[in-house]
Amino acid sequence: MLPDRAAVAVVGGGPAGFMAAITAAEAGVRDIHVLEATQEPLQKVRISGGGRCNVTHACWDPHELVGHYPRGQRALRGPFSRFACGDAVAWFDARGLELVEEPDGRLFPRSNRSSSVVATLRSAAAAAGVTVHTGMSVQALLAERGGFGLQVRCSGEQITARHLWARQVVLATGGHPSGRRFATSLGHTPVPPVPSLFTLALADDPLVALAGVTMDPVQLTLELPDGHREHQRGPLLITHWGVSGPATLRLTAFAARSLHAARYRAELVVDWTGGRSEPDLAALFQEARRDQARRQLANARPWPALGRRLWLHLLESRGVDPALRWADLPKRHQQGLIEALRRSRYRVRGRGPFGEEFVTAGGVALGEVNTATMQSRLRPGLYIVGELLDVDGVTGGFNFQHCWSSGWLAGQAVAQAIQGTG
Repeated sequence: MLPDRAAVAVVGGGPAGFMAAITAAEAGVRDIHVLEATQEPLQKVRISGGGRCNVTHACWDPHELVGHYPRGQRALRGPFSRFACGDAVAWFDARGLELVEEPDGRLFPRSNRSSSVVATLRSAAAAAGVTVHTGMSVQALLAERGGFGLQVRCSGEQITARHLWARQVVLATGGHPSGRRFATSLGHTPVPPVPSLFTLALADDPLVALAGVTMDPVQLTLELPDGHREHQRGPLLITHWGVSGPATLRLTAFAARSLHAARYRAELVVDWTGGRSEPDLAALFQEARRDQARRQLANARPWPALGRRLWLHLLESRGVDPALRWADLPKRHQQGLIEALRRSRYRVRGRGPFGEEFVTAGGVALGEVNTATMQSRLRPGLYIVGELLDVDGVTGGFNFQHCWSSGWLAGQAVAQAIQGTG
């Protein structure tokens, strides 16, 4: 049953909201209520990482950590100096959840199941005395004397609308538009959201025959109509509609607003060699002429890690007969292949077809929030955490890490405010 009054109301039962509620409760605050509109809190945690949940990343230096956030880098230095990846690992470990590092630095629960993360958060909330309400949709958030008034719609009850007064409110609505609406009603001016972390669709399906091919590393350069260029290096996956993989996702995260402004039209330049220079490639071709002179181009690539299907595709794109022997490769064809390996150009015509972007760029501007406490600079007693802020990270556990960090800071500040020590 939802009470009429509460010390703290947390709007949103996601990772940041749970972290804020647990932290405040463990610091001694009582009467904390988490309001979740759906019947299942922590759903984003449950479905993330294909049901595994990439909790955070083994990036231990806060100065390095901020480089994984396209928006908010400078403002996040302070928060990450207080609670970063190592702190998150220790926090979960202290509550019985061991995280295991994978070769690329991502950290997952040892069980390899996101349900373990959900269970840990729910258990910690219950042990700390946090009350979690499901099916409670906040319809309005108003400033009232000494606190805030929340209009709450309760599903499954005869009385469908309630009023809750709370001394402190934590907004943790994630990417849901309600959070931006509440923030706006209380004086904030959120940055309009645009998609981030998405794949790219290429015009005319130039690589469709190579779907499933992965190259690692490649260098990507995105050339936008306004002259802006974005660069990334890493693994690339060719799909039925264009390109995906970590390098593409990082590229679209850092270029999210520029791509949106350009209506997702741009030129993508791919260096399939991962950054080899033209003289380096010329030397590799010369070695192949010498050591594999009698072999056909189709059966002998310039270096072993170059995918065979990609190599055949590049031969075809430059009009080179794959049955040609290395000894007979004309210099002009060699130069054309080196150009294709280092600077293949493709037209971007939009985002991938499935709306698979998992985060948005946009939300409450960090300048409107005290990032030491996550308290609103415009409305004392209001704390804003997680994806509702204009912060987003690349793949690898960085978006969850911001949720843990901002939630922890808000929880600490809420406890200090209520207990009269801050």
